[in-house]
Amino acid sequence: MGLRLNDIVPDFTVETDQGTIKFHDWIGDSWAILFSHPKDFTPVCTTEFGAVAQLADEWTKRGTKVIGLSVDAADEHVKWKSDIEGYADAEAGFPIIADVDLKVSKAFDMLPAEAYLPDGRTAADSASVRSVFIISPDKKLQLSMTYPMSVGRNFAEVLRALDALQATYNTPIATPANWTSGEDVIVALSLTDEQAREKFGEFDAKLPYLRTIKRPA
Repeated sequence: MGLRLNDIVPDFTVETDQGTIKFHDWIGDSWAILFSHPKDFTPVCTTEFGAVAQLADEWTKRGTKVIGLSVDAADEHVKWKSDIEGYADAEAGFPIIADVDLKVSKAFDMLPAEAYLPDGRTAADSASVRSVFIISPDKKLQLSMTYPMSVGRNFAEVLRALDALQATYNTPIATPANWTSGEDVIVALSLTDEQAREKFGEFDAKLPYLRTIKRPA
């Protein structure tokens, strides 16, 4: 069975370009984002790593650690980071997992159990390893997105989704379509009108089941 929302994410000990990490210990009490790639020195992935590097201050503001993954060795990651930083004009300070045995890719259900890396492989051999996982401090999966190789990931959307997850985490609210930080939120259907007023004060009932409020502090 694949990894589902609210499952505790797999724990593992792996090598990265910054040394050995144990994943749950590395997350600690932070939010975390794991973003995966099928091969080093590929064009779309280089632009994506660059985008993540450029958002370093934004991740820090949100108490979020980011970690990359590619199914190549750690020494290759070190060399690739030079290209990434040159392209993005930003330091890529996050670690990159060296998933050469596909242990993490399989644990996160990005590849079938029988998958392997053939000699002379190309990125197409691990094409499905192009996912984003947002993980809460309790080590549970809160969101996942998987992209094809031809479509670069929009990390502004990843940041927006992270804002929405943090706004609604353990709070009976939701965010509407196209929501951005600072906009009104929706009262969860788990609350009656009376309970909603008691918890949040007055609300704006757009429809009997669509009640909006300012985002709670």
